Amino acid sequence: MTRPRLYSGMQPSADSLQAGNYIGALLQWREMQSSFDAFFSVVDLHAITVPQAPAELREKTRRTAAQYIAAGIEPSKSTLYVQSHVRAHAELAWILSTITGFGEAGRMTQFKDKSARYGQDSTSVGLFTYPVLMAADILLYQSELVPVGDDQKQHVELTRDLAERFNKRFGEAFTIPKAVIQKDTARIYDLQNPTAKMSKSAESDAGVLWLLDDPAKSAKKIMRAVTDTEGSVHYDRENKPGVSNLLTIYAALTGQQIGAIEDEYAGRGYGDFKKGLAEVVVNEFGPVRERANELLDDPAELDRVLAGNAAKADEVADVTLADVYDKIGLLRRV
Repeated sequence: MTRPRLYSGMQPSADSLQAGNYIGALLQWREMQSSFDAFFSVVDLHAITVPQAPAELREKTRRTAAQYIAAGIEPSKSTLYVQSHVRAHAELAWILSTITGFGEAGRMTQFKDKSARYGQDSTSVGLFTYPVLMAADILLYQSELVPVGDDQKQHVELTRDLAERFNKRFGEAFTIPKAVIQKDTARIYDLQNPTAKMSKSAESDAGVLWLLDDPAKSAKKIMRAVTDTEGSVHYDRENKPGVSNLLTIYAALTGQQIGAIEDEYAGRGYGDFKKGLAEVVVNEFGPVRERANELLDDPAELDRVLAGNAAKADEVADVTLADVYDKIGLLRRV
């Protein structure tokens, strides 16, 4: 029986992934890879929509791939590869850009937010067409499901529109994908600013839990996490965002229900609760950190694994791309 196809990816935008990436994406991917024909990529072409130092980009790409594997994304179960290793991504993105309206692309919320933040002169055409490349990523593999955060939902909707438009104009070429939005309980917030999502691009390191951080550093960040003056460990996202965020992390990493954690720490105060959470985080991230460092100590072997998976991705992507070229009327090379 053929398993449903799934695609997702993350940018190599930092030396380490953070707790939000791990809980919001990697834990879901690890579970889904057994039930789906999963394609997971390190989307380095997306990363260059903003300036990158070449040597640092290569290193971050390897480090991101190593953390995928260390977190349980198995190259033998999933097709785990680097986006730029499969040239069909860039080729299909160009084709799709020719059927994407300028106004349609300009309405993408992320582009509007980032262009407003950085200014017109510092905003690249690549950032403008980022959602079209994302559409190509998804459609190349005839993906049925796309696990994403809710901030990417609009991009998946554009992907669906482009797939339907192409199929109607030129003939059936693409599967229409469906977004799988992470649960609200999987949204992780900054430890120092619990109303802002934890992010690799956060202005301050103090509120970010990095997978590759030294355990003592992670524990210290948790002990210093913002809470409130009430002193009661219970979930109330609106009135107790800091404590609620810590409870979410605790529940996600242990599999416990938030109510059970509240009962465990009833009457014990924030100090005990934070110590317990620090132990949970260190125990969870420690093996990931150790395995990632092992992989990074042998970059040639890591590159070999990624190359093998890129070859597998090529086989699928090339079939889609050849069909698209044929349907749109491009002359075949003989």
